[in-house]
Amino acid sequence: MSRPDASAAPARAAGGGRRYALPWAVPARGPGIVHILPGQMSFGPAPATMRTLLGSCVAVTLWHPQRRLGGLCHYLLPQRPRRAGDPLDGRYGDEAVYGMVQLLREAGCSPADCQAHLYGGADTLPEGGMARFNVGERNIEQGWKLLDEYGFQLQGIDVGEDIPRTVTLDVGTGEVTMRRGTGRAPVNQLAAAA
Repeated sequence: MSRPDASAAPARAAGGGRRYALPWAVPARGPGIVHILPGQMSFGPAPATMRTLLGSCVAVTLWHPQRRLGGLCHYLLPQRPRRAGDPLDGRYGDEAVYGMVQLLREAGCSPADCQAHLYGGADTLPEGGMARFNVGERNIEQGWKLLDEYGFQLQGIDVGEDIPRTVTLDVGTGEVTMRRGTGRAPVNQLAAAA
């Protein structure tokens, strides 16, 4: 897999360093919960806590135990055709994880020294639906591939099925908690009647 081209002009970081232009990155500052929406990510030091809600999307969490730095991205689709010069887009797994890796490296950390978790990828389409795109399954496959490619230490995983999940990363401790929702995708009434 070829890594995304980060040719978008870098913006200045708060500390004066260089930072990739990631308009979909939510700053992780101070105590409190940073809520990550689909297509967003956050990366920063303790004491930040990051949280997201997943359906067919996938979240990847990263944590560096010695530096107490962590990140969480929430992507909607595995990848897209991308032209040279297009900015990175957090809605796509390859670009979202690549963006987190660049921020990790800017902080002087190696992916191999980080603990990673992979969550989500639920099958959220109603039973009996006419079309099956397997978005959740494709998102999971992309997550596995990226974690392996970058050499992260996989610490936790909960993927698939047909239930939503809420994922929280405490950057101070590295603890990742995941709460499963309840229920199944609704039956598609039109397909059931056919």
